[in-house]
Amino acid sequence: MYPNAAPAGRPPYNPKRVHSNGLPLAFQHHQRLTEAQRNITNSKAIAWNNVAGFHGRPHPAGPHLIPPYDWKPSPSTQPLSPPPPALHASALVNRRKRHSGDHSPYNLKRQRFSSPVPHHGSPPEACCSPAVPHPGPRETQSTWTQRSPLSPQPSAPRMPPLWGERPGSPLQAYAKLSGQMVDLFEACQQQSADLEWKELCRARLQREIQRLFPLGRLYLAGSSLNGFGSRNSDADLCLVIQAAPVDQRNDAVYVLGLIQQLFYRLSYMERPQLIRAKVPILKFRDKVSGVEFDLNVNNTVGIRNTFLLRSYADAERRVRPIILVIKRWARHHGINDASKGTLSSYTLVLMVLHYLQTLPEPVIPSLQKEYPDSFRPSMDIHLVPEGPRDIPPYSSSNQASLGELLLGFLKYYASVFRWDKQVISVREAKALPKSNSLEWRDKFICVEEPFDGTNTARAVHEKVKFDAIKAQFTESWHVLQLRKDLNFFLPVRNTIQRR
Repeated sequence: MYPNAAPAGRPPYNPKRVHSNGLPLAFQHHQRLTEAQRNITNSKAIAWNNVAGFHGRPHPAGPHLIPPYDWKPSPSTQPLSPPPPALHASALVNRRKRHSGDHSPYNLKRQRFSSPVPHHGSPPEACCSPAVPHPGPRETQSTWTQRSPLSPQPSAPRMPPLWGERPGSPLQAYAKLSGQMVDLFEACQQQSADLEWKELCRARLQREIQRLFPLGRLYLAGSSLNGFGSRNSDADLCLVIQAAPVDQRNDAVYVLGLIQQLFYRLSYMERPQLIRAKVPILKFRDKVSGVEFDLNVNNTVGIRNTFLLRSYADAERRVRPIILVIKRWARHHGINDASKGTLSSYTLVLMVLHYLQTLPEPVIPSLQKEYPDSFRPSMDIHLVPEGPRDIPPYSSSNQASLGELLLGFLKYYASVFRWDKQVISVREAKALPKSNSLEWRDKFICVEEPFDGTNTARAVHEKVKFDAIKAQFTESWHVLQLRKDLNFFLPVRNTIQRR
């Protein structure tokens, strides 16, 4: 009945999961509900109360629309000092003039580092109302942007200097390197307009998907929302269709297959491709904005770690710049691609956070240990954005510059960390001993996922790739230690142009 055809977006036929009407048991009621919606306008709520979910589990009751992303971290009270005038980032990047006033309180526009108050803003509110417009066939990109509910806010407070050099300071040697890191961060970080496009696409896609799953909630996750995104970052979407876990091998693939068929009929959608992996995803591109999306079903750990990382991004002003630079370095040197057996961006972020936690004077703490109620793994997924709302900024006694921290990060993984005996744990803020459990046994790199305890670096399963990663840490450490110039670390100009 269901051929093994990938373009059709359907899983192989499995007689054990098919009822007499030819549909898998887990999805008959969804189809009935969808058909009823086309004929009876008020049948949605009535039918939904009688629908059984996957394997007979009931769907959770709730509103039809996802809660807005309106988490607002507490403002920082750290004292500031103005940066050296010579180290101000240029007003022009790649010959493009910056738009003054195009800042959002979520700090996703290019931010400056010379203000009297550090910025710990909040994300813009989601456009989750059915009344939010989306572009029609004759609408241009500019007209759609003007309709965005995520309109720019007044200019955000500017960040303090991140290098810490003063005349006669022992950190003076890192002034150039730190300034280059700031310039690269400002040029490449995700901006408010980028987030607006992704959010408008998310809201529009949710309305389409709710034709199949009326109470489905579509969440923006990953680097787009965790504070570590760049201009060319893809957008991760998580569709939550029930509170209980979903069988990723069968149910999630079938759901994505239904959505793939739906997307084929949308004129503004391009190349919907179903990728069957441990966590299957539907990859597609929005033609209007050009944004690439990865959609998964009920992989809710991604929502949890998005807001955990967002909390780390706002906890200390040096976290975001160093992570963006390290991600760009890893990509340039070919060690930032999990599909090719190297490190994923998420793993790299956890490695940086772990290093900053384990310094003699930590730059950041373990937020899960200090605020356990805010990051409970059992917290209802729809309450996760509310969890870290009241976490205050962290006051660190470590005043190392960005350049010094970058060099220390390379040294730590090149000569200090024991890859064969230790597990990187952000949850515990320390290196754990490597046990003989199946999760860690015979793994070259062990990085603990902060919520479910799995190994985020499991893609590194070949010794040749592991050796290449270690060699790159060592080589870059020696080069940067000698030169203290970011251009010997990665080509800054080309990196900015490809942002």
